[in-house]
Amino acid sequence: MFVGGLVSVFVFLHATGIDCAFTVTTSNADVRAKENEGADLTCTHSADFGANARVEWKFKDMKGSTTHVIFDGKPTTPYAGRVNMFDGVLRFIDVTRNDNGEFYCAVSGSQKFGEVKVKLTVLVPPSMPMCRVPASVTTAHSVLLSCYDAQGSPPPTYKWYKDNNPLPEDPSKFAAFKNYTYKINTLIGNLEFPSASKMDTGDYSCEAVNDAGPAKRCQAVRMEVRDINTGGIVAGVIVALLALALLGFGLWYARRKGYLPKKSASQPKPSVVYQPTSEYGDEEDGEFKQKSSFVV
Repeated sequence: MFVGGLVSVFVFLHATGIDCAFTVTTSNADVRAKENEGADLTCTHSADFGANARVEWKFKDMKGSTTHVIFDGKPTTPYAGRVNMFDGVLRFIDVTRNDNGEFYCAVSGSQKFGEVKVKLTVLVPPSMPMCRVPASVTTAHSVLLSCYDAQGSPPPTYKWYKDNNPLPEDPSKFAAFKNYTYKINTLIGNLEFPSASKMDTGDYSCEAVNDAGPAKRCQAVRMEVRDINTGGIVAGVIVALLALALLGFGLWYARRKGYLPKKSASQPKPSVVYQPTSEYGDEEDGEFKQKSSFVV
């Protein structure tokens, strides 16, 4: 019955025109390797591509940029000395965190093309995350605490601690935290208080965690939540108004006593009249005298 089923599948594929030949496969589509250690990425293809099938490897990094690893049977410049290829296997002598991404084995021959993807995850333990915790917060205001580790691979998840006690991701599920209203994003490391209260005062720290090595936690920073100082604000406004009143009174008194110079009366600008030269000059004592003059 099993053989009959295979025959039925073959007949179905043949009838629908699906070509089972020209296949490209891998024995491990998700490779994980520690940083600075070796790794093998496998790629095999069917014989239909021919004895002289062309095999190339390409790499797409985490940002989506694509480069050649093996081209025309040889490693490209960035990978020279780091990789070798034999029987379709791409062997890394050592991997770095920059090798995190997807590798594509492309096979062409007999006017056909096939491709298979292999994901490579380079294991790097977390480093101490960068934590941002405000020192002082006003009640009823929203507050955001952030935590980030750029070194860990795979990308770490994050846990937050208050007074050295772990904060549950969903506080509503725990009786001790039912009055808390914070929100935690474990993927990007944010701890948000939509409306901070005095009970949120405490020492906060964040921990980065992945499966490549031990977790790392930043140093705790104290966050104080205080009420708005209404009395101080009112006092400040009163002091400012008194200062303005005293300044105005001082200017008025100084002007009245003559300590400030009075504005001088504006004087009209002198006018200049130009008297054109007569067409004919006068001659006196045999000399020509110009009659044009300026009258002020």
